[in-house]
Amino acid sequence: MQLYNKLSAQERAHLIDEAGKDRLTISFYQYYKIENPQILRDHLFIEWNKLSVLGRTYISNEGINAQISVPSENLEALKSQLDSISFLKDCRLNIAIEQGNKSFLKLTVKVRDKIVADGLNDETFDVTNIGIHLDAEGFNKLLEDPNTVCVDMRNHYESEIGHFKTAVTPDVDTFRDSLDIIEVQLKDHKEDKNLLMYCTGGIRCEKASAYYKHKGFKNVFQLEGGIIEYTRQVKNKGLENKFIGKNFVFDHRMSERISNDIVANCHQCGEPCDTHVNCANEACHLLFIQCEKCAKKMNTCCSTACQDIIKLPLEVQKELRKGIPNSNKIFKKGRSEVLTYKK
Repeated sequence: MQLYNKLSAQERAHLIDEAGKDRLTISFYQYYKIENPQILRDHLFIEWNKLSVLGRTYISNEGINAQISVPSENLEALKSQLDSISFLKDCRLNIAIEQGNKSFLKLTVKVRDKIVADGLNDETFDVTNIGIHLDAEGFNKLLEDPNTVCVDMRNHYESEIGHFKTAVTPDVDTFRDSLDIIEVQLKDHKEDKNLLMYCTGGIRCEKASAYYKHKGFKNVFQLEGGIIEYTRQVKNKGLENKFIGKNFVFDHRMSERISNDIVANCHQCGEPCDTHVNCANEACHLLFIQCEKCAKKMNTCCSTACQDIIKLPLEVQKELRKGIPNSNKIFKKGRSEVLTYKK
């Protein structure tokens, strides 16, 4: 029985083109005490493989965090399959604003210690004592309240290309880093200010709201469904869009355009730009912002050193990559010293 993806990204991309079917990119999460994550992991892989689901899913004792794509014709079958699992019945599915048939090119379902790397000891506080959920209309209203502090719970490379107006955007590399920084910055306002949080799809705020309530914050609010659901509601209900720029997403699309505002700059020339790319040198793979002009000039590389490497034969490049650790951990996504105009 096949329990792991066996096709390369190139092979899967070919099959997607060959099938000629539109796909939907979807994300969902659910905190729930799962006794045996491995059993659920294997079950989902088998069932999703039947439905041609692709994507990346993490399962742990605390729940599930899924970012997937599925042929649109299989959406109802996917919903039925999820509804057959008690704690996932009627789970909210965040359907992407901008679709791309190749947002994911393989199916990965992994068992992890946490569904989000928050670095918290869940035994020290009540993770179910979460903040008040707000829809887009309620979020807009509270955002306008002068007694509100709105905080972006995402990392620097996410908020750099788009965020809510007036939001505090911590200059952090990880979600865990932001938790302590925000608490310190707002320590004198735990009772007299509204703490309003948002993230991509809602999962980070779910844990953060419980953590901050445990830390003594009295008025804690979170955007239900995150930026993805907010944008959908704004369009469907004709509300004012208070998000400027793009929403960073963790798949091959890299972002969704929410407004026409460009709030970031090319990391190489400084011109207005909000297009993320990965360095063409696979041994580097640095995530950074690059405009079309620089992409052409630099062959989609972050530096002249990487340009020189991609000119080498592939076998030589592979040899050079051996033993090199994950570069995203080294360069921390957009903070490399080779980038002149980094944030």
